[in-house]
Amino acid sequence: MKKLIHIWTITAVTLLITTLYSQTDYDSIKNQVSSISKNQENLEHRLDQIEKSIDDIIWRQNLGDVCYIDKVYMTGPPLWKEKNPTAQGAGNPVKFWSYIFIPKDLDQSKKYPLIVFPHGGVHSNFSTYYTHIVKELIYQKYIIVAAEYRGSTGYGKEHYEKIDYGGLEIEDVNSSRKYMIDNYDFVDEDRIGIIGWSHEGLIALMNIIEHPENFNVAFAGVPVSDLIARMGYKTQDYRDLYSADYHIGKTAYDDVEEYKRRSPAWNAHKLQTPLLIHTNTNDADVNVLEVEHLIKSLKAEDKKFEYEIFKDIPGGHSFDRTDTKKAKEIRVKIYSFLSKYLNPVRTIKSVSDINKAAYFND
Repeated sequence: MKKLIHIWTITAVTLLITTLYSQTDYDSIKNQVSSISKNQENLEHRLDQIEKSIDDIIWRQNLGDVCYIDKVYMTGPPLWKEKNPTAQGAGNPVKFWSYIFIPKDLDQSKKYPLIVFPHGGVHSNFSTYYTHIVKELIYQKYIIVAAEYRGSTGYGKEHYEKIDYGGLEIEDVNSSRKYMIDNYDFVDEDRIGIIGWSHEGLIALMNIIEHPENFNVAFAGVPVSDLIARMGYKTQDYRDLYSADYHIGKTAYDDVEEYKRRSPAWNAHKLQTPLLIHTNTNDADVNVLEVEHLIKSLKAEDKKFEYEIFKDIPGGHSFDRTDTKKAKEIRVKIYSFLSKYLNPVRTIKSVSDINKAAYFND
């Protein structure tokens, strides 16, 4: 019996030592993985900053012959959620950069219309992806401001984690509009439009919803329109972007009202600004059901607006931002709509004009 107890004791001690060793080994590995993950995250932000710096050079290479390109530092409202509300600097305005594009041949004694042009993406930035569209706007003698609002990539982790999707990023973009009026006498404050696709479409919509007095016209292409519906058909990884502790911090299930507050379709009753909406039935990013909800909501509120639902146009989510003839034809419609309210020096009226803007901008 004693021999048996002795065997049991040795076995128990051995198991205990093995367990303790395994736990220590596990904790060590876990700490190493956490450290590697943190370093990887920091590296990704650094690479984003390098990529942004390179893209800034490309902007000047692509457009330096037709417009002045600048990046200016400005402020928006304080953070929606402060990590430490009593810390030094808590409550200070958020600082961010904005691109400015000014046609080289404008007459500074005259007034010109302004296009407010925010970028899209849950986390993204205003990249040279939009070179062709900026060229087309410059051809018409529009001045452009493009805010790198809170949450934009290419400016480090701190700016990235200031994200407030559908919230105070709207105010950052509106601040970029005000900056242009305050600092450039040749900007006509009575001729201001806002345009955008996808998430930037949401930003355009929410700006005219929250600040209708500040904009004369808006275009929203394939706009994110209903965050509640969006959370339903997107993946868990996508939903996690919104419920991160530095962002909304809750799921749509936990706080439906907060997601409604950030959704144009649930604020349709506030629309006052002339608006054009485009969407595409084969959009694999913003499902057409979101935009249909927006359109039905605006109709239910008896709002005046224009829209077009395109049927399976090649390009899906980017159908009218590509360089195909069809995409150019659709952009002609957009520019025609904007020109009715902004009266630019010249209007793009055909695909031929778009090609002139691309290659023969004089």
